[in-house]
Amino acid sequence: MTFDAEGDGDGAGVRAVASLEATDLLVFAHGWNSDRSTSTRLYDRFFAPFPGLVGPGVRLGYVGVVWPSIRFADEPIPDFDPPGALAGPGHGTALDPATREALGAFWPNRGAELDRIAGLLEERPRSAEALVEFGALVRELAGGGRAGGAADGGGGGGEPDGGGGGPDGGDGAAGAVPAIFAADVHTVCRALADGLAEAGGPAAAEDRAGPGLAAGGTTHGLWRGAKELLRQATYYRMKKRAGVVGERGLGPVLAELSGRRPGLRVHLIGHSFGARLVSFSLRAVPDGARYVKSVTLLQGAFSHYAFADRLPHDTGRGGALRGLQHRVDGPVVACHSAHDAALRVFYPLASRMAGDSAGLLGFDDRWGAVGYGGVRAVPDVPRLTLDSALRDGVPAAGCVSVDAASVVRRGGPPSGAHSDICHPELARVVVAAGRVGR
Repeated sequence: MTFDAEGDGDGAGVRAVASLEATDLLVFAHGWNSDRSTSTRLYDRFFAPFPGLVGPGVRLGYVGVVWPSIRFADEPIPDFDPPGALAGPGHGTALDPATREALGAFWPNRGAELDRIAGLLEERPRSAEALVEFGALVRELAGGGRAGGAADGGGGGGEPDGGGGGPDGGDGAAGAVPAIFAADVHTVCRALADGLAEAGGPAAAEDRAGPGLAAGGTTHGLWRGAKELLRQATYYRMKKRAGVVGERGLGPVLAELSGRRPGLRVHLIGHSFGARLVSFSLRAVPDGARYVKSVTLLQGAFSHYAFADRLPHDTGRGGALRGLQHRVDGPVVACHSAHDAALRVFYPLASRMAGDSAGLLGFDDRWGAVGYGGVRAVPDVPRLTLDSALRDGVPAAGCVSVDAASVVRRGGPPSGAHSDICHPELARVVVAAGRVGR
């Protein structure tokens, strides 16, 4: 099923899904690997073990959600990209042709701005003015408008999914953009460059010996941080789109489908921002409806407080998805891994910078992602190892955190194991959550 950035769906895909003669529907939303061929390969690979896992009388239907997102070519997918790609970026600060093409599709009609951004990243001018120009261009792509501490919602300090609001968890002031795109660009790029180093990315030779932007007589690799700022702009847009597509696109489609097929059991699966998409689709589940039987979140790129009734740092507010786990007639299982550098380093870094330009590398639990540490601030959430979940099963309802680091562990910088999700063990988790196993 294909949706555009506003959540409008492809009617043919919806009709095809409605015609499936299935007892149980597996609905998988990808994260940042957006082109149809890559998404289809992901779905084929992930779905492959299921026929041998389900019990008698279960007839599975397989649905892949395609929505406009983007993956930089230096974010390798294990088993999909050449083995050497896992060693990390190979183009330094310059945009490789595939990424430049993908950016053009992600931001149509912004070719002139993207060409200038690509030129600056390749040339790496030594002037401070050039970096300021770069920051202004990225800010325009991110959404323009004035700076805002909580442009994407946020409970406390602009944390993205910490508070309710519109389809994206609250949009703050109209036209606002997170401070990461409006704060001093030198400070932000330096923090992002440090984050790259923390994620295990080796400093490129041009960072150590120039050209590059010097400060205080030394080179800080600011242009590598600048490239990361561009990446963060794509993340910001994808995060907002995921909420819109889930609530306005996938959610209503599934509600309509349930009306046509009252006995159909739906199992939602989402990776990265796709986990946010399927979670936000729960907002469209009518009161009392029980057709969503399970939700499995694979390396979810949203706040670990999203389902909380009260935020630990702001008890007057709840998470953007507070209470929505109760619209699932089964468990919401969050698989997480400490090997996910994208969520370990860049998610909290960007979340903190969205509302706090001071102490940019500071970290506390306020900024964590559900795909790194599991569900937080929801009472009585079991925290299981993958082995125990596969051996003993998962609870029949409520939120559950499953540490999948034993299998989700491969990948190079900057994203680490974020995309290492095609494992039969994770398919077995979905089967256990949906209660469709042998």
